[in-house]
Amino acid sequence: QVQLVESGGGLAQAGGSLRLSCAASSVQNYGQYAMGWFRQAPGKEIEFVASISWNGGSTDYTDSAEGRFTISRDNAKKTVYLRMDSLKPEDTAVYYCAAAVGKYGTLRLRTEYNYWGQGTQVTVSS
Repeated sequence: QVQLVESGGGLAQAGGSLRLSCAASSVQNYGQYAMGWFRQAPGKEIEFVASISWNGGSTDYTDSAEGRFTISRDNAKKTVYLRMDSLKPEDTAVYYCAAAVGKYGTLRLRTEYNYWGQGTQVTVSS
């Protein structure tokens, strides 16, 4: 069973930065997984944030993250990252990473992902 563990969340001020990490374990052929980040704010549905293809060659972002967030991956470390700059209070949410088995491109739909982490809280103060 693939396990995903997020880290790096916490409290940041508006305009600040955080870098989230998501380490995969019990996984073979990590390079054959597309990876994504989603988030869920209080009282709202979970939403897509960013996705990265199997080799990092393609990335995709939701409009609100474009230009502020950067997704990257290190297949040797089986880790995907989400660098978040120019944070806003509306970025406050629980952030989840997800893995899509056998998918090579970027993916926006939750249903495309097979494995999910437990989430890490990000709180941005104004």
